[in-house]
Amino acid sequence: MEVHPTGGKQDGGQDGGQGVRQDGGQGVRQGGQGGAHRGGARPAGARVHSARAMAARAVDLCVALLHEQPSAESAESAESAESVASVASVLRAHGEEGDLGLDDATVARMRAAAARLREVFAAPGPGPAAALLNGLLAGAARAPRLTDHGGASTWHLHVDSGDDAPWDEWFLASSAMALAVLLADHQRVPGGLCASPGCGRPFLDLGGGSPRRYCSTRCATRERVAAHRSRHAPSGADGAGPGLSGDG
Repeated sequence: MEVHPTGGKQDGGQDGGQGVRQDGGQGVRQGGQGGAHRGGARPAGARVHSARAMAARAVDLCVALLHEQPSAESAESAESAESVASVASVLRAHGEEGDLGLDDATVARMRAAAARLREVFAAPGPGPAAALLNGLLAGAARAPRLTDHGGASTWHLHVDSGDDAPWDEWFLASSAMALAVLLADHQRVPGGLCASPGCGRPFLDLGGGSPRRYCSTRCATRERVAAHRSRHAPSGADGAGPGLSGDG
């Protein structure tokens, strides 16, 4: 399904604009600075600005902001650099190019936005999720507007305050709109939180079957193996329970 309610910066996370941002502590983006495909043909079959693409980017950013921890041996300054680099890596993977201008303060505000979005994935059903999204949209979204970022992308809708809106505003507004569209389309929470203890990462789930419980095959396998071991554990101190097969 191709819907276009939520614009990404420059191109919706597929072809990438320059994403040049002004300094000054607000992490302000400059719109219309040109992009990888400015004035040229776009890749064949490129799916840009879809709600699904925006929601997938939101999940990736939430994971980077809330669940990826710097290495234990990193000094404090190195930890900050790792956090900024992790967020920048996700943005670039979704099409952003050029000088992103991220700093510690900007990433901290994006982390706060990610925590609010994570609550949507934790909602027990579409009703509570819709209420959360309505609250986010009321506080973060502005009147929808069409933009092509000065010719750097195709025309698409934005719900932030402008092409130069701060990263955290853009992230929260576009992600909330994308998740709202997906909830309306599928009549279910468009994702969840991983049920594996110690994980809890958000994931996107738009399948038509039973809701997913885990963010990845790795987590699902780990829990299946743990359940197998629990079922076949010796009942007494001297008991000898059956062994665990190699494939879990």
